[in-house]
Amino acid sequence: MGARRGLTRARRLVLKVGSGLITSPGEGLDAKRIKALAGDIAALVAEHREVALVSSGAIAAGIARLGLTSRPRSIPEKQAAAAVGQSALMWHYEQAFKRHGIKVGQVLLTSQDISDRGRYLNARNTLLALLDFGVLPIVNENDTVAVDEIKVGDNDNLAALVAHLIDADLLVLLTDVDGLYTGDPRRDPSARRIETVEAVTDEIRKLCFDEVGRVSVGGMATKLEAAQKAGASGIPMVIASGREPGTLGRLLKGEPLGTHFLPRDDRLAARKRWIAFAVPPQGRLTVDAGARKALTERGKSLLPSGVVGVQGEFSAGEVVALAEPDGQEFARGLVNYDAGELRKIRGAKTSEIEKVLGYKGLAEVIHRDNLVVLSGPGGC
Repeated sequence: MGARRGLTRARRLVLKVGSGLITSPGEGLDAKRIKALAGDIAALVAEHREVALVSSGAIAAGIARLGLTSRPRSIPEKQAAAAVGQSALMWHYEQAFKRHGIKVGQVLLTSQDISDRGRYLNARNTLLALLDFGVLPIVNENDTVAVDEIKVGDNDNLAALVAHLIDADLLVLLTDVDGLYTGDPRRDPSARRIETVEAVTDEIRKLCFDEVGRVSVGGMATKLEAAQKAGASGIPMVIASGREPGTLGRLLKGEPLGTHFLPRDDRLAARKRWIAFAVPPQGRLTVDAGARKALTERGKSLLPSGVVGVQGEFSAGEVVALAEPDGQEFARGLVNYDAGELRKIRGAKTSEIEKVLGYKGLAEVIHRDNLVVLSGPGGC
C-alpha cells in the first residue's frame, strides 16, 4: 500500500484512453462518455495536477462518419478515416472541456517525431509549453500521414513515450478491463487480478489474454510494453477500468484499483531512455554468451570479439538491437561501425581491427555509455 499512497503525490500525469471507451460500435464517438471523462480529468486539474491526454478514437470516428461497416484495411483508407475522424474527436473534446473552463490543444505525432533527437526535443518543448499555459494537450498518432515505417503503432506505447517526454509522475492506461489477471477472466472463474507488478518478466508477458476488438489496435501485450518503457523512465503505471465512474480520482487517493506497475529504482538518464525506446533499431547484432554476461553483469562495452552475427544495413551512430543466439533481444545501443565494417571485424580481437579494415577504428563496437540493457541483471 505504501507504493499506492505514493500515487497521491503525482502532480503531472499522462492518461491514455482507448477507442472502446469513447466510441459506440457503429455509431462513432460517444458524447456522453467523453463528457464523463472530461469531468474526471477536470477534477484532477482543479487539484492543481497537470494532465496530458493520449486519446485513440480518430479512425473509429471516421469509420462511422464515412458509413463504413468495418475497419479499413488499406493505408490510404485508414488515413482518410483518420482525417475525417480526428477533427470530430477534437471538437467533442473541446466542447466537453469548455464546460469546465479548460482549453485543449491538439498534438499529432509519428515515431519520426520521437526517434529524431531534434524533433524529440521540439515535441517535448511544445508539450511543456502547453502545460505551462494551462492547456490540456490531447495527443494522438498522426494517422493521416503515418505509414508502417513511421508509426509508433499503438497509443499504449505512445502514451509511455509521452510520459517520459514530459517527465510525468504517473501513467494511467484506462481500458475496458480492470487490470492484469492471472488467467483469462472471461473463461477462467478462478482468475484473479494482480494488484502489483514489480517488473515485466517473461512470466508476466505470458498473461496476455485479450482479443483485439473491431476498432482497437492495442491489447494487454502493448500495455506491458508501455509498462516497461515507463518503468525504465522511473514512472509508475496503472492499468485500470475506464468503465467505472471516478476511477482517476480514486486512484489518486490511493485506492488499490487496477494493476500497479512499479518503476525501476535506477531510472535511466534521458538520453539512454531515448536510445532504448524512442528510436527503432536499424539492425541487429547477435552476441555470444560471454559478451552478454560482460554487458549485463559487469557493465562492459561491446567489443568485436563478442559479435557473432550482423543483420540489417545501418550506419555508424545508429541504434541497433543486441540479441542472444536464440534471437532474444536484451539490449540496444549506438553502434560505432556501419554494417559492412562490422561484418568484416565480427569475432576479431581489438588489436586486429586496423589490419582487417585498413585503418584504425574505435576499440568498442558499442561503448557502455551508449548501451542500454533491457533484460538480464541490471535490465529493465
